[in-house]
Amino acid sequence: MQLIENQTFDNERALYHLQDTLVKGCTFAGPADGESVLKECRDIAIDHCSFSLRYPIWHARNYTLTDSKLDELTRASLWYSDNGVIEHTVITGVKALRECNNTVIRECTIDSPEFGWKTRRTRISDSSIVSEYIFLDAEDIEIEHLDFKGKYSFQYVRNLVIKDSVLDTKDAFWHARNVTVMDSVIRGEYLAWFSEGLTLIRCKIIGTQPLCYCRSLKLIDCEMIDCDLSFEYSEAEAEIIGHIDSVKNPASGRITADSIGELIYEDSILESKAEIIIRNNNSA
Repeated sequence: MQLIENQTFDNERALYHLQDTLVKGCTFAGPADGESVLKECRDIAIDHCSFSLRYPIWHARNYTLTDSKLDELTRASLWYSDNGVIEHTVITGVKALRECNNTVIRECTIDSPEFGWKTRRTRISDSSIVSEYIFLDAEDIEIEHLDFKGKYSFQYVRNLVIKDSVLDTKDAFWHARNVTVMDSVIRGEYLAWFSEGLTLIRCKIIGTQPLCYCRSLKLIDCEMIDCDLSFEYSEAEAEIIGHIDSVKNPASGRITADSIGELIYEDSILESKAEIIIRNNNSA
């Protein structure tokens, strides 16, 4: 690989179509305020660089980005790019990852509204992310050891696995399909409405009105804290450890818990065929 080291670039498409190159210790900022500095790059490594320009890495193929910083001026920093590895990097620009394939993110800190939209085959581990909308309409995602804060997360995703993570969010997993979450904390309101094929295993669920209008919903050895009006119109097979504040008009399946504060059957648009089991008590 050729080497570009300790230089500053601010012109439009400054390193356009760069190939087989290590870019090390460089700064992408300056008065020219040029866009797309590394557009259409191939087989490059970016190490210990800082970015303050818009759209820096678009249409890239086979790249690594390590120990770098992309600040709030790097709007839409990684789009339409394939086969990337991002490690030990701080990203704070909006819309940071979109329509990218085969991206690995490890030990990164990210604060980016609208992160990860329409991506495919993304792997994230040992990272923290703040994003108002994360992974909208994305597919084939694997996440482990993520600390996440946001609002409308993982909507319309397909084929998602999350392990050992903390999700502080609301309206998570709406219209999501084929999602499995294991050994995680999910805190927020209105969890997973209209989802299909959601499985939660050994999770702690916190917040009002979770898991309504769900199809093929499974909960295995989960806790539900401050969860009222749960399971409305859902098809659910749920094994809950501990207490549920209230269950309202479940559609079908079986819900088992140690105790349920209130079973609500009122103003229903359909007949509830769900079996409710209170451990060491009679079925309802």
